[in-house]
Amino acid sequence: MKQTTWPGRSDGSRFKALPLWSAKGGNHSDLHRKKHGNRTSASRSSSTDRRDYSTLPVELVTKIGLTLSHPSLSAASLACKAWCEALQQLRQAMMYMRWGKRFKHGRGGVSRNTDKALDAFLMGAACGSPMAMVDAGLIYWERGLKEKAVALYQKAAELGDPAGQCNLGISYLQAEPPNPKEAVKWLYCASYDGHTRAQYQLALCLHQGRGVDRNIQEAARWYLKAAEGGYLRAMYNVSLCYKFGEGLVRSYSQARKWMKQAADCGHSKAQYEYGVALFSKQEKMKAVVYLELATRAGESAAAHVKNVILQQLSATSRDHAMRIVDNWRASSSSS
Repeated sequence: MKQTTWPGRSDGSRFKALPLWSAKGGNHSDLHRKKHGNRTSASRSSSTDRRDYSTLPVELVTKIGLTLSHPSLSAASLACKAWCEALQQLRQAMMYMRWGKRFKHGRGGVSRNTDKALDAFLMGAACGSPMAMVDAGLIYWERGLKEKAVALYQKAAELGDPAGQCNLGISYLQAEPPNPKEAVKWLYCASYDGHTRAQYQLALCLHQGRGVDRNIQEAARWYLKAAEGGYLRAMYNVSLCYKFGEGLVRSYSQARKWMKQAADCGHSKAQYEYGVALFSKQEKMKAVVYLELATRAGESAAAHVKNVILQQLSATSRDHAMRIVDNWRASSSSS
């Protein structure tokens, strides 16, 4: 998706060529300019360096503001009076957003209240914030009011918000009847903008030939992008792509690397498969840790393999492995 670029200066470079003065060929006016021109030159240079941001169209300033975080939005509002006025509604929307988050999650000294959260998000959406539109849409979706949710996702998507584009795409996949072609269109938009969940969903569509021609190589590339961006389920799928040579050149070392990364981030099936792989290499202590994690996450097959290994360990080793599991914390991921 094409991105709007910052407008170029209409007058080209701000530096102009100055006439050279020759000691032999200079005349009285040249000398006069040399004597008295410093202040004028400095003034001209100063005014040239001072860019007039207030001349930018309000629509462009607002579009820039839509992409900014709250601190950046506040800083941009200080650029000049015109920007301050142009971004006023977005600053108001950001305030509603912050209150909405507090009510949604019960933070900042307020009790959890999704009704108040929804009201705050809707007020932010009315001020033009695509992020508020998405958050309001999520609450509507959770309440089963999917038409209202999709309408808000659509508005956010058309404003260029990647989360809105992703949610709209997924909504089309889950609609009755589904509209996979429209879904893929919006997932591509969000994916090119770096949205990892959209990249994963797009990879699934490409892998399954849903709404688009089946393309394993392109699917694997989007899985990899999402995995590199920290998306948990994509890490697991990348491991499988490397293991079986689907869309990526077969590499057992890369398959192990991504399987471990997915397991460390909390993917239960990856924990089970990585535990089995460790057991096959006789790394029993490590294997028990991952298999116990998988068991606690609901992977019933992991319990049987874990119990077989535990019978081969001393009581001290078993206790040590369980202590590791009790203190385990998942690595951060975006899913």
